[in-house]
Amino acid sequence: MKLIVGLGNPGMTYANSRHNIGFAVVKALAKFYKVPLKKDNFGFSLSGKGRIEGQNIALILPLTFMNLSGIAVGVLIKKYKTGLDNILVICDDLDLEFGRLKIRPQGSSGGHRGLQSIIDTLERQDFCRLRIGIGRTDKNMASAEYVLSPFNKGEKREVPDIIEKAIECSLAWITKGPQASMNIFNRRSR
Repeated sequence: MKLIVGLGNPGMTYANSRHNIGFAVVKALAKFYKVPLKKDNFGFSLSGKGRIEGQNIALILPLTFMNLSGIAVGVLIKKYKTGLDNILVICDDLDLEFGRLKIRPQGSSGGHRGLQSIIDTLERQDFCRLRIGIGRTDKNMASAEYVLSPFNKGEKREVPDIIEKAIECSLAWITKGPQASMNIFNRRSR
């Protein structure tokens, strides 16, 4: 079983924020592949199982808020009895230019608190992550305020294409693995 985890914050307050781009990608995957997302028994996430590209996949949206994402991921790794090589975490990246994708098979959190929570819970960094650039267009705004703000009008027009590219990258990860995904998507410009 492969797990695809979209990071974000639950609730309508954060639904359209930059920080929730990981949620948006997983929701789009769930909609396209008709994978119903339901609250798990512990209440830590919305999740659903389905077949995507011939593979058994669980799609996951932690409901623990971004900074505690590790709680939900830790529970679901045990539930699905899967190894870290079968996990893809999708999140925003403040330091990547808007719309750029970067997938890596392991690494540090890069200051992303959701990733850091997962690293702290698992006590390991060797899980795949797909970072989606949200840019840092307003240098005067505090980082926390910026990531929780909605996309501006121009960015909103581009978000559907960015989500589509992130889905393509996720599908490449499922079918070809992280190295092939890196070769395709880390070099590609928006």
